[in-house]
Amino acid sequence: MKAKNKFLVILFSIIGIVVLFLSFSTIVTLQPGEKGVIFKPWTTGLDKDHIVGEGVHLIAPWNKIIIYDVKEQVLEFSVQNPEFGALDVLDENGLTIHVEVTVRFYPEYSKIGYIMEQFGDNEDYVVKLVIPEVRSTVRRIMGQYNAEEIYSTNRHEVEERIIAETEAVLSKNYITMTALLIRSISIPDNLILAIENKLTKQQEALAYQYVVEKEQKEKERKIIQAQGIAEYNRIVSESMTDRVLTYEGIQATLELAKSENAKIVIVGSGDNGLPIILNNN
Repeated sequence: MKAKNKFLVILFSIIGIVVLFLSFSTIVTLQPGEKGVIFKPWTTGLDKDHIVGEGVHLIAPWNKIIIYDVKEQVLEFSVQNPEFGALDVLDENGLTIHVEVTVRFYPEYSKIGYIMEQFGDNEDYVVKLVIPEVRSTVRRIMGQYNAEEIYSTNRHEVEERIIAETEAVLSKNYITMTALLIRSISIPDNLILAIENKLTKQQEALAYQYVVEKEQKEKERKIIQAQGIAEYNRIVSESMTDRVLTYEGIQATLELAKSENAKIVIVGSGDNGLPIILNNN
């Protein structure tokens, strides 16, 4: 009987401890698109390699789950977004250019513990890393070109460099950039007009150059053709000796003699000893 009572005491004690633990425990619910990293202040600290997913999680009251939104986010640097506004950039000549940029990105969920360790809570990495890095890269790279290159001639090259360098920095800090779009580039109207006029003149010059090159090639073709004809005539002229002409005349006479038309052939009676052909009629 005593053994049974002892067992019941132990059982109820365990149940009481469990109930007490549950009553003081924290229930954390993660929504779809959220991941969490556990912070254990009394033991191991930030558990960077243990990431919890969506759903309900029960943790000790002295621990904490730091929630990260791992869905793709969008940042817009534009005049329509008063929070950031368009980016003001100085070209290599000191001219101010207004640039609107859109960036799409998300944190690598398996590395949010490392992001937390370096930059802080969920939104901190956006403020401390993504925003300043995009601004810095756009300004640094565009500052290496003049307005004309940025606006027209080298625009694709500028965009590619900005994308590559921004992506490289973010990826080192476990942020995946899915897109960086330069939506618009604004420069003074008078400069736009000057650039367009210059480009028009360049196109006209290229068209004229094309015509000149085409005529030059046609001239060279005709010269080569004339040289070929002259060389052919020279060779033919040098080969036309008296013996050759006599031989060709005899051959032609023989061919005519084979004709069905009646004729008289007098051999050796013509000039240069060629045969004479007389019609029988």
